[in-house]
Amino acid sequence: MSADAMKVPRGADGHAPDVFRKGGWVPMREHDLDQEVDFLIVGTGAGGATLACRLAEQGFSVVALDAGAWWRPLEEFASDEAHQQQLYWNDERICDGDNPLKMGSNNSGKAVGGSTVHFAMVSLRFRPEWFKCRSMLGYGADWPVDWREMWHYYDEVEQALSIAGPVNYPWGPPRKRYPYRSHELNAAALVLARNVVVAGYAIETPRLLLISANQRFPDGLANSSGLVGKNLMVQSNQAVWGVLDEEVRSYKGPPSLSISEHWNYQDKDKDFFGGYAYMSQGPLPAGWASALNGRGLWGVNLSREMQKYNHQAGLKIVGETLPQERNRVTLADEKDQYGLPITRITYSFCDNDKKLIAHSLNFMEQALEAAGGKEIWREQDDTCHLNGTARMGDDPKTSVVNADGRSWDIPNLWICDGSVFPTVGGVNPSLTIQALACRTAHRIGVLASRGEL
Repeated sequence: MSADAMKVPRGADGHAPDVFRKGGWVPMREHDLDQEVDFLIVGTGAGGATLACRLAEQGFSVVALDAGAWWRPLEEFASDEAHQQQLYWNDERICDGDNPLKMGSNNSGKAVGGSTVHFAMVSLRFRPEWFKCRSMLGYGADWPVDWREMWHYYDEVEQALSIAGPVNYPWGPPRKRYPYRSHELNAAALVLARNVVVAGYAIETPRLLLISANQRFPDGLANSSGLVGKNLMVQSNQAVWGVLDEEVRSYKGPPSLSISEHWNYQDKDKDFFGGYAYMSQGPLPAGWASALNGRGLWGVNLSREMQKYNHQAGLKIVGETLPQERNRVTLADEKDQYGLPITRITYSFCDNDKKLIAHSLNFMEQALEAAGGKEIWREQDDTCHLNGTARMGDDPKTSVVNADGRSWDIPNLWICDGSVFPTVGGVNPSLTIQALACRTAHRIGVLASRGEL
């Protein structure tokens, strides 16, 4: 293993780690500090990294910054949960509301690659109607993009990532066949760029915009609408667990091995708006012990329950929650180690969210019982996948950026991450973030060719 990534900068001297070859390096272009570049991207997760790639391929000069270390996945990643702690964004945040969110290992990543460094590769497309939720389904907000256009960018990302899946996917419109298969750390520097892209995701993006308030923009950057930080959305992530007579070892393989989108595409027999995907779930040992401990088990009782680990089976959802302005990211009075305000994250489920969760728990319990599950219990307070807080739209009064991710207020400021989502859907968001990043890169190229950049 090479030098500690937490202490030694990896991207330096014209090279960067080769993530596909142990100990290898790949060339990396460097720029002088007084050299102006076309784009500065803050954040290298699913949105920022994808955008950086596509812009560089078009010939733009790009510099990307990230708060975390540059890890070598082949040498430094491990399947044990204790070792994975170094990948998460564990900085202090204040969480309140009726349903305070769990942060740390949930919903975060602090590394070059953002939260994709612990991405389980669940890559599902949005249901087409979700892009026009308000117009077609009667809830949420319409996106300023059309599903047919997004289908092209979904194809692009799926080809690039070699996403696999069944040839005849039973939900949604037909699609193509899936293919198989620097500087000193903690330093400050000035980067001259004609354009800046913020890609810090749904917590750090609004924090950076709000913390950058100045005399010209007293309420924060890109915030003439007053919506920066508002409409925070998570996805409900409740589960039902039980014990099977046979040994299933459900922890082997991907955690979401079998997935159904029935309740995403079925609008009948529901007393709520939105939908959810439900999937098989195999817990890792330390996380499972922690979940059981949360039920009050300890000592002998905890050990006895862990003996059933190889017989444990579960179903879990990724469920849609509705955008609400009361769910938000703001700046707290408390400061971090750099003297900057930490975030206050306020979140509460609405009645519709609670109805969806109740429906999913009842449905999954029936399904697990039908499969022979015994000793069934419910995990009711889990969430995943942060989105919203800098929504895109067609009207500068009701959105932060336009359909291209371009700020209504500051023409050379862009946002490219899950914070631009007007609604969240009932599937994992990464594929849609990457598809939007490809679209933004394409639109930037078009605008540049017209002299409108």
